[in-house]
Amino acid sequence: MLVALSFAMFACFIYLLISGRMSAMTVLILVPTVFAVIGGFAPEMGDMVIKGVKTIAPTGVLLIFAMLYFMVMTDAGMFDPIVKRIIGAVGGDPVKIFIGTVALGYIVALDGDGATVYMITLSAFMPLYRRLRLSLPMVACLLLQCTGIGNLLPWGGPTARAAASMKVEMSDVFTPLIVPLLACVAWAFVMAYIFGVRERKRIGNIDFDSALLIEDRGGATWRLYFNWLLTIILMTSLVVELLPLSYLFMIGAAIAVAVNFPQYKRQQEVIASHAPAILSVAVMLFSASVFIGILNETGMASALAQSIVKVIPEQVGPYMAVITALISIPVTWLVSNDVFYFGMLPILAEAASHYGITGAEMARASLVGQPVHILSPLVASTYLLVSRLDLNYGETQKFTLRWSVIASLIMLVVAILIGVIPLYR
Repeated sequence: MLVALSFAMFACFIYLLISGRMSAMTVLILVPTVFAVIGGFAPEMGDMVIKGVKTIAPTGVLLIFAMLYFMVMTDAGMFDPIVKRIIGAVGGDPVKIFIGTVALGYIVALDGDGATVYMITLSAFMPLYRRLRLSLPMVACLLLQCTGIGNLLPWGGPTARAAASMKVEMSDVFTPLIVPLLACVAWAFVMAYIFGVRERKRIGNIDFDSALLIEDRGGATWRLYFNWLLTIILMTSLVVELLPLSYLFMIGAAIAVAVNFPQYKRQQEVIASHAPAILSVAVMLFSASVFIGILNETGMASALAQSIVKVIPEQVGPYMAVITALISIPVTWLVSNDVFYFGMLPILAEAASHYGITGAEMARASLVGQPVHILSPLVASTYLLVSRLDLNYGETQKFTLRWSVIASLIMLVVAILIGVIPLYR
């Protein structure tokens, strides 16, 4: 019953999102609620959702204060020197702009956090996107490639889960995947070129005065240097996990507001000016907590994972690593990383062990789906990206999915060719 319920819920969820009949917020709240009632979980629904809210709350606080931090820094002109240099380098050529977007996206993605990628990259490039009227779905697609791969760094999350689940060293999982990951990075730059050529044909190269894109906030002041120092300290603290990420951004946002806008009235004006954008992300994020809570606490996520394992015939055992990689593409979109890596991967690995496929090889194979996982409604940072670009969530999914699937397949093919994932054993 749970399997049928979960498949029906996802079918309804996907249809309503892609068709545009309902907003993402209403779909995330109403669809799981209706199916929980149908499944007879009405009495426990409240507790399930509260558990979902508790799960998402640290990420929600992180995104709210990260948005405030980077918006305040943008208002203070911290990114102006970067924007000026970028604009001077890329001009009005869409190809160069998209390649620059990917380059900056991957640099920022080294911290393993998608929200940081979106905030910094969009702060730098948004004036260009708007001035040239470039395709924002293309921008979203490119940045999602950056975070999908950046998320696979050892401190990003999925790789650590895979290694822990298989009880192997992190280096045994990540190091052999470096070449396949670099192939995905190269694919993102190819995408940037393809998208750029399309946009160049549509709008051509545009000559403009780059100074018009940047508000004149005066020359460099002590605050500019302070802001960069604060940001470097904040990013370093994030990587070394000095404090919980949400708390770090709370402290950073408070310092940024106090230093750059010391007058109380001005502080209130700055916070109020960004409240609509921050609120829209917060609403989407906590709406997703309903979906997450009901999906996990009803047992639908586990039942869905177990049902997929059961339909794999024994005859394909020697190909279990490749099958795991292919399964990871849709399944990590459907369920959380925790469910997949701690609930489903051990069962697949047990079956694979009878054919001599090691835990490390299965861990690597399980990571192939991460470029698609980043599109999952369970990934909080994607709502931030969609909100900042003012895009339709379902349309963004539909546009990006095929490109992300290709990235996963490139990772798999390269991994098989160099022998880090066995094709047959």
